[in-house]
Amino acid sequence: MLTTEQACERVSDIVGRARRAGADAADAVMIADRQLGVSVRMGALEDVERSESEELGLRVFVGTRSASVSTSDLASDSMDALVERVIAMAREAPEDPWAGLAPESRLLHGSPPLLDLDDGRESRPEDLRDRALEAEDAARAVAGVTNSEGGSASASASVTALATSHGFAGAYSLTSHMISASVLAGEGGRMERDSAWHSARHATALEAPSTIGRRAGERAVARLNPARIASGAMPVVFDRRVSGGLLGHLVGAITGASIARKTSFLLHALGEQVFAKGVTICDDPHRPRGLRSRPFDGEGLPVLPRSIIDNGMLETWLLDSAAARQLGMDPTGHASRGIAGAPGASPSNLYMQAGLIPAETLIGEIDRGILVTELIGQGVNGLTGDYSRGAAGFLIEKGEITRPVSEITIAGNLRDMFRALVPANDLEHRYGINAPTVRIDGMTIAGD
Repeated sequence: MLTTEQACERVSDIVGRARRAGADAADAVMIADRQLGVSVRMGALEDVERSESEELGLRVFVGTRSASVSTSDLASDSMDALVERVIAMAREAPEDPWAGLAPESRLLHGSPPLLDLDDGRESRPEDLRDRALEAEDAARAVAGVTNSEGGSASASASVTALATSHGFAGAYSLTSHMISASVLAGEGGRMERDSAWHSARHATALEAPSTIGRRAGERAVARLNPARIASGAMPVVFDRRVSGGLLGHLVGAITGASIARKTSFLLHALGEQVFAKGVTICDDPHRPRGLRSRPFDGEGLPVLPRSIIDNGMLETWLLDSAAARQLGMDPTGHASRGIAGAPGASPSNLYMQAGLIPAETLIGEIDRGILVTELIGQGVNGLTGDYSRGAAGFLIEKGEITRPVSEITIAGNLRDMFRALVPANDLEHRYGINAPTVRIDGMTIAGD
């Protein structure tokens, strides 16, 4: 696989070719990666997969017109043909007064922050096999587990490089390691399925495979014999497994594209109270070994930790340069991009700060409610904020978690849900987006 220096040379080279061929401006991104994965089922090896790839994307500007192309053919002659093709495409593209590179004065200069995202480790297939077997064995050993969908372990490494024609060139590498297990409990038509997984930048930070497997088995068994419940309004507690999804809906409503197109239920909410006082949501691209940490954004701008929601107030949109120009604002360092197309905007390590109340207290105060551990479907209207999702979890009765429940729908409006949200004190940085257990009173439950 390419080194960061080699990847940086590649993107700088093709940007230079584009400028010499007549482009007014250009930027290029390259991603090289290596992946290895092993899966097992019922104690036997099922599959081993390995892949390596190198892809490059080039975007050029001719006046206010732009076009982009991507390729995995990195031969020198192919690069020249690619440049000619994309410039011809740009000359025929419609004009876009907002498109362009990030402001030159805002580019990252100097050394990027050291985030410890690459452990330099190349895992062996036999090591991954052993992790997968250990996880599945632990899951199958849980009393009540009757079948398995398998265990898996994977390891990957990648290099991302970005160069622009107005002075930025940078690259960084990262690794990722993952273990998972998925099993079934029960018999016949009463079987229930659940899973567990853990991912980390460094292999040494992974949970023990047996811990992950045992958690998967216990979750599946706990879901056996779900009850049906009557419809009504009641408090809903979102487990940490799913509470981060609420932040995902917030992100969709505050990205620059949604605001510029006027398709957000939070369109006029900047500077307003969106959550209850005491709720703070932060974005931290500099978190060491973070699953979404990065030293610069998708346009070469520096990235900094910042509060998105501060004490309930919405403090900022998430803006790439094009959306910022359209809104008459400055880009916020949240540009993100893949190989093809123009940048969009997204957060890095987004999290809701822990509250002051233990999760047990949030649950203990409920006479009758639902603890949600799984959400199903995508029933969220980004324009109105209307929220309706299939769900499964557990019934809360007299402050105690009692019977499992499934085949229910929880509904509300995100504006109301955000203002009613109460976070517990059990935040754990486990995913790319993290939130503690949260409680929202007065949601509508559709059951029997």
